Amino acid sequence: MSDERTWTRRNVLRTGGAIAGVSSLAGCLDSLGGSESEIEYTVSMPPVGEVGFPSVPETWAANNGSWADMGIALGQEPPEAVYLTSRYHTQYYDEIPDVSVDKSDMDALWGDGNLSPEEFMSLSEDVDLFVMDPNFIVGRADGWDQEDIDRVESTGTPFFGNSIFSRGYGWHDYEYLTLLEAFEKLSQVFQEEDRYEAFVDLHERFQSNVADIVPPEAERPDVAIMWATEELDSFSPYLIDESTSFKQWRDLEVTDAFANTDVRDFHSDRGAVDYETLLDIDPEVLLFRGLENKTAQEFQSDIVSKLEADDTAQKLTAVQNGDVYRGGPLYQGPITNLVVTQRAAEQLYDVDEQLYDPQEVGDIVNGNL
Repeated sequence: MSDERTWTRRNVLRTGGAIAGVSSLAGCLDSLGGSESEIEYTVSMPPVGEVGFPSVPETWAANNGSWADMGIALGQEPPEAVYLTSRYHTQYYDEIPDVSVDKSDMDALWGDGNLSPEEFMSLSEDVDLFVMDPNFIVGRADGWDQEDIDRVESTGTPFFGNSIFSRGYGWHDYEYLTLLEAFEKLSQVFQEEDRYEAFVDLHERFQSNVADIVPPEAERPDVAIMWATEELDSFSPYLIDESTSFKQWRDLEVTDAFANTDVRDFHSDRGAVDYETLLDIDPEVLLFRGLENKTAQEFQSDIVSKLEADDTAQKLTAVQNGDVYRGGPLYQGPITNLVVTQRAAEQLYDVDEQLYDPQEVGDIVNGNL
């Protein structure tokens, strides 16, 4: 490890100030406790406030696949670690020319079912930045409090993130960001605004193409999104909300089959639905999450075939019509969203044209702007 890398990590500064975006610190250096030679730029985002950087971070860890995918879209090396590697679905990059991520050596921060401050302290020796919401860690991991976050940041490796994939956490009482808003913030951290702007242009054209293929409201299907285990005996229901987790379904303007029922979102009460409840609602489409690591063929043989063979499940309209699909990942970044929205459009609306240019995505990632 070079002296320059060590200097970079040890001189990152953080404050709770309200200055938005990237700004010069002229006239503000005293409040940040630094000097002009120590800090070059700042980026601000709730809940971490304003974070100052003496140079662009070179190594990083990400909370989840949303932020990991943003970093890849911005041309960065893959993160050294993510919260759960099993939920960072790098196979989506197979759809994009000249883009791939090997996660075989990537650390899983919660790989052993535990998330300790000591693990972060050790990891801070190797990474310049934790791209994750510190409140997620305090809210999800046993034994963590703000003092532990402060202790980790005292090493010089700051936290920078906002839990945008879900709207179901009671501790998240600050501003949520859209996928593109969060992506813009990270582009400022990595000083890759040109790549971000190129993605914004591509995304706008993609959204226009998506809008063109969405059928009239009366012809849009009602869908039930659930987390499934391979036992397929009960399911955790999800209601479509404004989080990034459901972006493709909002953009495709599907109807939420659970929205006007007594079924509550899994995040609200950890409840479950069974086949009898599903028969009462009888959604036109069943979407199962937690199975993204299965190929379409594996999903058909391992999941759909079981439903077709079950005496109760086979009565469901979606099962009879063959409208049972993988429900998409919990975590979406700008590349992932393109891939899973294209897939969903093909499944739900029989789209056979490409709604975005995969080569253009690859070109942006590789800096061919």
